[in-house]
Amino acid sequence: MHKSAAALPIAATRRSDATVIGLIGLAHGTSHFFHMLLPPLFPFFIHEFGLSYSELGLLVTLFFVISGVGQALAGFLVDRVGARPVLFAALACFTAAALAAASAHGYAGLALAAALAGLGNAPFHPADFTILNKRVSPQRLGHAFSVHGVTGNLGWAVAPIFLIGIGGLSGSWRTAYLCAALLPLAVLALLTLNRGAVDDRRGAWAHDRPGAARAAVAEHPLAFLRLPSVWLCFSFFFFSTAALAAIQSFAGPALARLYGLPTADTAYVVTGFMLLSATGMVAGGFLVGRVQRLEKIIALALTASAALLLLVATGAMPALPAGVVVAMAGAGIGLAGPSRDMLIKRAAPPGATGRVYGAVYSGLDTGFATAAPIFGSLLDHGHTQAVFVGAALALLMGVASAGVVGLRLRWRSLTIPGGSLTS
Repeated sequence: MHKSAAALPIAATRRSDATVIGLIGLAHGTSHFFHMLLPPLFPFFIHEFGLSYSELGLLVTLFFVISGVGQALAGFLVDRVGARPVLFAALACFTAAALAAASAHGYAGLALAAALAGLGNAPFHPADFTILNKRVSPQRLGHAFSVHGVTGNLGWAVAPIFLIGIGGLSGSWRTAYLCAALLPLAVLALLTLNRGAVDDRRGAWAHDRPGAARAAVAEHPLAFLRLPSVWLCFSFFFFSTAALAAIQSFAGPALARLYGLPTADTAYVVTGFMLLSATGMVAGGFLVGRVQRLEKIIALALTASAALLLLVATGAMPALPAGVVVAMAGAGIGLAGPSRDMLIKRAAPPGATGRVYGAVYSGLDTGFATAAPIFGSLLDHGHTQAVFVGAALALLMGVASAGVVGLRLRWRSLTIPGGSLTS
């Protein structure tokens, strides 16, 4: 019989938590790596297949549409069959996506790779957060969310270096994809060897109120969709991700046009943005366990980032400082990350963790899929400053969504203490 959490020695609990957090973080970094499976090698596809950037951009949209729809549905699957088998299947799907890309001989082959990668990406957030919430002790859950976010950012940062580097050294982009196919296989092997650590059926931590999970059993599986907080969290993800999409994809050319910053230097701006975001997530992991009003952290962090982006939009500074300021905005977005994830947990009804995270995190995919063509069109039509202004406004809309979620949670705790989360 699984030993109760309370009976475990403190050192054993710490080791167990670290193992779970490390394994899930590694898996999450792999999923973000495969977000970038195709874009770094777009120039190779243009040269070899004669494709346009518009056609290649549709591959990104295909990835996120499949991932977004699949993510909402995957939450139900996770709640029904468990997170571990779904996570293992997702990693296998990534290997299939890399092999499809390696063997592509035209647009159809690349579309198949994008579709398989999107399908593999779909279950990650509901599966990851279900395992973390079940297997990590309450005092380290904030750190778990922080590491989860950091590894995702690192996955984004590593993918271009890995794919372009191997493609350049080998002289073949197909070799880069064959090597990429080995990454999820290695992670899958590691998780299989440590499968007990990521078994959400053996969760020992009671994060929910006593008896709450039993009370939720009788509810309809779609009952959580009646919760305004779920849709507010979805909108928060949509807006914050729209801002991220603007910076990831268009901050470089926007800085080049607005400030004359050399293209080589703009690449460092985006890298700096992601690294500072990762640093902010580490700090946010320490804050989330010490602050009750999580929406305050989110509001302060994202408002500061929005202010920095609006400053850049004025065009009233030298080129290099402007790039530094854009990179600094990443710290605020990262700082808000762990508080965001904990806020969603508090809004989730007992027994519906996978479904709620699946629905809410589909806002991430929707934000990426929607924002990229909008900000790209603004840039095409010469509205360079609108990239930074639009990103700032999106962050402020996210602050508003998080604030309303926090108000609803406080109202619920004051008016119906111990009551159903679906009230």
